Amino acid sequence: MIATQSAANEPFAPAEKTSNPQHVVVVGGGLAGLSSACVLAARGHKVTLCDKNDWVGGKAAVHQTKGYRFDMGPTILTLPSVLKRVFTEAGRKMEDYLELVALDPQWRCFFEATPQSGTTENTVLDLVADVDQMKRHLRDFTGGESTGQGYESFIERSKQLHGVSDRFFFWRSIGGLADTMEVGGAFSAAVLKDVLSLKMGRSVASIVRSHVPEHRVSQMMDHFTQYVGSSPYASPAVLCSIAHMQTEEGIWYPIGGTRAVPEALSKLAGELGVDIRTGTDILRIETGGGSVSGVTTAGGETIACDAVVSNCDAVRTYRELLSGTPESTKFEKSNRYEAACSGVVLYLGLNRRYEQLLHHNFVFSKDPEEEFDYIYKKGQPAPDPTAYVCAPAISEPDVAPDGCESLYILVHTPYLRPGHDWKAMLPGYRDVILDKLERTAGMEGLRDAIVTEDSLTPEGIHNRYRVLNGAIYGLASHGKFTGAFKPGNRRKDLHGLYLAGGAAHPGPGMPMVLMSGWIAADSLDQDVTNGKFA
Repeated sequence: MIATQSAANEPFAPAEKTSNPQHVVVVGGGLAGLSSACVLAARGHKVTLCDKNDWVGGKAAVHQTKGYRFDMGPTILTLPSVLKRVFTEAGRKMEDYLELVALDPQWRCFFEATPQSGTTENTVLDLVADVDQMKRHLRDFTGGESTGQGYESFIERSKQLHGVSDRFFFWRSIGGLADTMEVGGAFSAAVLKDVLSLKMGRSVASIVRSHVPEHRVSQMMDHFTQYVGSSPYASPAVLCSIAHMQTEEGIWYPIGGTRAVPEALSKLAGELGVDIRTGTDILRIETGGGSVSGVTTAGGETIACDAVVSNCDAVRTYRELLSGTPESTKFEKSNRYEAACSGVVLYLGLNRRYEQLLHHNFVFSKDPEEEFDYIYKKGQPAPDPTAYVCAPAISEPDVAPDGCESLYILVHTPYLRPGHDWKAMLPGYRDVILDKLERTAGMEGLRDAIVTEDSLTPEGIHNRYRVLNGAIYGLASHGKFTGAFKPGNRRKDLHGLYLAGGAAHPGPGMPMVLMSGWIAADSLDQDVTNGKFA
């Protein structure tokens, strides 16, 4: 789920330093792990952060070759206010660590000419933050006023859902509907109004089309949910709140690429005294008497601690790091979670730029229902996929040699299924992707422009990041009633265990995993303050 501008803009005062510091081991140095480590250290706790890789940042890694630089994982930064809160905890200014550039238009959308459009014109649409300006774009794109009016009413609905999400879901540990009732207090008329406004039982796609039936524009609006890697036809309506978040606070690019975010957090963590141990694989969380007691590394070292924040996948935390424990057995019996989608990423160093591209681009499939059906129901790569294309040289020319481009292409695929052999599947699917870009986005001569090429497949994602079945976005947000809920950050089954990351509340996406780390740290610190740690 997505954090709210209103929550982010409320005056925020960091908590006082604890008088009862605990030793906390953070397992995994992704964005959530770094966020959690910084907040805990800022509040006076002793923090050891362990990551199996030789770098921290998790999926926010970098690949460099022959003068080309690629962000390997997330490329879209929204809600910088969430990141700012982490620095505020430490009495620092985010601006002293990061340079952020606003991107508007936010996306460029390329649509394939279809019988419905009846022409090859108006197949390109820019998404801009200002709603009135967007209405004018939509009038020019469709030739009428109704789509723009529907878009405006959708953003109003999104704003309403955003406010409800703020009151019930964000900046606190939530694992299910009952937890939101605890937050909301007595079940008043106001609470009932909020619950009814969630449109439980309806999907994102149904809400979108009730406002905007135009097939191309509704497809663009569906893709707000792609931050959570789930089908808009199966995701709960509350995720429509993402649209208002993005139009209100914008999309940003960190100079130096997304990689600059974990580098800034790592620098902050070091200043706060966090002991960062890269190349340290944690094989097990040790327990005793219903509490966490330490962790064991692949090298055989046991690190005693009072609490653990696991930035590993939530399901794999219980399945692997806690294997054989009563807590693991109980979790597996009640495990209702499904992996979110995976993806194929192509990193193409080009000897030219394509002037029709903006920084962020979506090259859409002809039939979104068919596309999502293949990915989420059939468990097969879509024959006509939507491709996300990042062309960062327009914002930071230094990512590539002069006049060249470091092109990042992401196509969503099913999470790993039995029988998926991506070594065999990749060459053919690469051709599908490149054909799509040449045909729909007008990127003629793309193959001939490639100077250097690398790729990442679901198998590579699974092994590199130790996620569930190669999922990029943690756990799917499917289920029209409870699909928005992920495992809660404060674990009630094991004292001293807290979860952070895209597979924990509030879900995937850069701001959400940063918030997840903050929530895990804040929950732990609250428990210390409330006397739950001796």
